[in-house]
Formats: sequence, structure tokens, C-alpha cells
Amino acid sequence: MGSLRGQLLPPVLAIAFAALLCTITLLISGANPGSALAAMVGQVGEGTTAVDIVNSASVYYLAALAVAIGFQMNLFNIGVEGQYRLAAVVAAVVGGAVALPTGVHAAFIIVVAALVGAAYAAIPAILKVTRNVHEVISTIMLNAIAAGIIAFMIRDDMFGVLRGNNISTAEIASSGWVPGVPLGGYGTLFGLAFLAVAVGIGYWVLMNRTRFGFELRAAGESPTAATAGGVNAKRMILVSMLLSGGVAGLVAMPELLGRDHTYLMTSPAGYGFTGIAIALLGRNHPAGIAFGALLWAFLDKSAVALDNVGVPKEIVTIMQGSIVLSVVVAYAVVRRFELRAEQRRVGQKLGGAEPAAATAGGAS
Repeated sequence: MGSLRGQLLPPVLAIAFAALLCTITLLISGANPGSALAAMVGQVGEGTTAVDIVNSASVYYLAALAVAIGFQMNLFNIGVEGQYRLAAVVAAVVGGAVALPTGVHAAFIIVVAALVGAAYAAIPAILKVTRNVHEVISTIMLNAIAAGIIAFMIRDDMFGVLRGNNISTAEIASSGWVPGVPLGGYGTLFGLAFLAVAVGIGYWVLMNRTRFGFELRAAGESPTAATAGGVNAKRMILVSMLLSGGVAGLVAMPELLGRDHTYLMTSPAGYGFTGIAIALLGRNHPAGIAFGALLWAFLDKSAVALDNVGVPKEIVTIMQGSIVLSVVVAYAVVRRFELRAEQRRVGQKLGGAEPAAATAGGAS
């Protein structure tokens, strides 16, 4: 779908179909779609909602980029969930146990998180290249194992600290914090939101302006053809999973270093699975993923306004699911139409060439 129509038509169809589906859902629930949308949009201007949307979007963006790196290699890294949570716990434990100068301390914690995420992603990568174990199966299993490791690590007889009715890791010293950008009554923007932007730029440059990115995408499209062209497909699998895990390790850093400064047993989970949906929504493009992350965060944070107009906020989950479904279906439909159009163009050219050849033969 290299044509402009092929690039613009799918998202337009997806938005139209998702809007129609959400409207039908709201009508069935007895709600006024116009009132619900107005309440959600109006909520953005209330209090700290706008900044909260950007903060959440930065976390979603990192999770989606981690998934997208795997997608580029035709790998489905469902293990982003376990990779980022395990990285967050280890980084919090290590960060709370060391004393380093301001700035160096935060950088050290971020590096530890990235390395832990990459190391945990190396397990399914090695299983894939040595035993051809499908990454979906291995990463799902490793998500469950990560949950057990996390529960073990933050026990009060291990690295956990009991705080009232909750348990967490030791608090990271202020030298390891990343200060945010205060915006007055609108809230405070995570300082590491800029890290998400930097990672997105790096992802685009890597995939579109380097030989490695070309080889990675080529190996993802056809490992056999890439191998014939001199690309080591197994090496690409290993490196792409390590990169995916490294980015996954950064997912919790904006919240850990910018707000919580400790990992709680009740810390938010599910970012890895949300990242899968957003990567699909953004079609693995950094700008598309950014739009998807902002849209997802907007739906999450503005959902509280639905209660004011008598609409269950759970309707947002239906909206999110319908949007992702719409994007996937729209791209599949447009791709099929583009393929048929190309086949017709080729048929017309071949049909026009055959009479010309016959005429030339008759003249001779």
C-alpha cells in the first residue's frame, strides 16, 4: 500500500467504522452519543486531566514501541508485560540500595531497567533461535514467572518494606528522582516523557535510516530471502528481541522516577498488553503509535466524566476494542482492494501488449 490512497484510506475507514460502532453501542445502552462525547472532551480541560493524558501516553508509547520492534521482525513479543514489571522491581531495588550523585543515580537506574528487560527478553529469543520455540508461548509463560519473581522479591523478608497495608521496595533517594515539568494548576509533566520522545526518534532512525533496520525488516518479511541475501535471520531475531526487551524495561521509569519513587505491590499493571493494541493501532510507525497512545490515554482519563451524564465508564473499553478492531479490518480490506487493483492494471497492460505483438507478427 505505497499509494497515498492506500496510506490515508485505512485510518479514515477505521475512524468512521469505530465511530459508528461506538454510537450504536451508546444508543443500545440508552445514552446520548453527543452528550457522552461532549462530556469526555470537556473533561480534558478540567484540573490536571490534560497533563495526566500526556503522562499516561508517554508510558503507553514506550510499551507500544517495544512491541513494534518485535512486529518489525514478525515477532509477537507478548512478554513486554513481564519484562517491564520485572525491570521496574529490580531497578527499584537496586536504585534504593545505592547512593550516587544526582543525575548519575537516575541514569544508573534507567540503564539497569533496560538491561533487565533485555536480559529477560533474551530467554524467549534464545529458545526461538536454538529450539524454534514460538515466542508467543514462551513469553506468555515468562509473564507468569515474572509475576512470581516480583511477588517473591517484594516480600518483607526479602527486599520489601511494609507501609501500612501495602508493601513496596525501599524508597529511592531524591538523587535518583527525575524532576517533572511543573505546569501550575494543570499538573506536572513527567520529566521522562522526553525520554519516550527520544526513543521514538531513535526507533524511526534505526528502522528507516540504517542498514540494520533494513535488514531487520527484510528478515521479518522473508527470513529465507534475507538469508539468501546475506542477512543472518537468527541474529536479527536475537537482536530485535533484545532491543524490544530493552525498551520494555523503560516502560515503568516515568512513573517510578517521576512520581512513585518505589515499586508498590499495587503498582499499575497491564501496560504491556495495552502496548500491543496501540502498536497495532499505529501500524508500527512512531507517529501513528504516538497518536494511538494519546487517543488511548484520552479515553482512559476522560472516562470519569461519563458518570456525570449517566453513561457507564466501562463503555470506554468497548470503544478502545472497536478502534483497534476497526484499524485491523480497514487495513486488511484496503490491502485487498489495492491488490486487486494492481492485478487489474497488470492484466490490462498484458492484454494491450498481446494484440500489439500479434500485429507486429502479422506485418512481418
